[in-house]
Amino acid sequence: MSMPAQGQLTELLEDEAIELLASVPMGRLVFTMGGLPTVRPLNYVVDDGAVVIRTHHGSSTLSCVGSIVAFEADTVDLTTRTGWSVVVTGPAVLVEEPSTIARYAAMVRPWIDHGMTYVIRIKADVVNGFRLSALDPAEQSR
Repeated sequence: MSMPAQGQLTELLEDEAIELLASVPMGRLVFTMGGLPTVRPLNYVVDDGAVVIRTHHGSSTLSCVGSIVAFEADTVDLTTRTGWSVVVTGPAVLVEEPSTIARYAAMVRPWIDHGMTYVIRIKADVVNGFRLSALDPAEQSR
């Protein structure tokens, strides 16, 4: 069984990274809880370049509010060894304006039934992304 050829890693431009981030429904929130790194898989939407999540009373996710967090999403094809990954880093802010909460409630459909009454918006102050693509066949033969 032959292994797929190695690929090429390309850094994404910020606009392309945000577009890819908006193209998938699940990502991972990375924050600190009790002084330790914590990762939570969450569904989300991207609105005006920011990541928006919903959560519920008592959720550990609420502890990220007021902190700088990271949010990562990706798509990887294990067979072809291709895909992309995007990480945004910035402050997590609790949305408090009722009309904005209502707008986000219509946009972010929770995957669990748990009274998701809180909305957290993560401003993308730093955007990092890369794409792993297959090498051009001509380059593989070199």
